[in-house]
Amino acid sequence: MAQISVTINGKLYPLACADGEEDRLHKLAAYVNGKTKAIAGKLGNVNEARLILMAAVLIADELQDALEGEGNQGVIGSLSEDDMAGVLNEVASEVEAIAEKLGTP
Repeated sequence: MAQISVTINGKLYPLACADGEEDRLHKLAAYVNGKTKAIAGKLGNVNEARLILMAAVLIADELQDALEGEGNQGVIGSLSEDDMAGVLNEVASEVEAIAEKLGTP
């Protein structure tokens, strides 16, 4: 298991990832950082947890658009309700873990 550090909104965060995935995680974190900077630039001084939450929602919206295939069935349309529930539970667990690390209830 590799250990890296990423910067989001000027704050350094340590992360663990699979060996060989370091570059990918750095790129993903840079994308999240770009979203947080864009939001902060528009809204000014925003609570860090709220800023990262807003970035996550914007990225989730982009992902949903991509998965829906812009009018096609897309990936989401091919998932069963049970599969979708499993995906949403995994995402919720990840968001809760991030919120815990940020110290938010």
